[in-house]
Amino acid sequence: QVKLVESGGGLVQPGGSLRLSCLAGGISNPYGMGWYRQALGKQRELVAMMRGGSTNYADSVKDRFTISRDNRKNTVYLQSNNLKPEDTAVYYCNVQHGIYTYWGQGTQVTVSS
Repeated sequence: QVKLVESGGGLVQPGGSLRLSCLAGGISNPYGMGWYRQALGKQRELVAMMRGGSTNYADSVKDRFTISRDNRKNTVYLQSNNLKPEDTAVYYCNVQHGIYTYWGQGTQVTVSS
């Protein structure tokens, strides 16, 4: 059974940084690993995704966020720098393998002074 466990969310001041982690249990070297987010009252949106040999970012986070993965640890990371209040959302880990898509339970990121 696949289980995604996220960590690293929290409250941070504008301009601060956070590092999110997602450990994927029950699956080995999935094809795609990445992050989505959903702000209150808004639709869930892609933040960053590593799929095959490509990496994609939302325009709103380019040059501020960096996604990476450690295949030995089955973990994907999201380094978020220069955070803005509009980055406030629940961040969800997303894993894609074959015809299946898996979601984590979400971790809250709040950017506020």
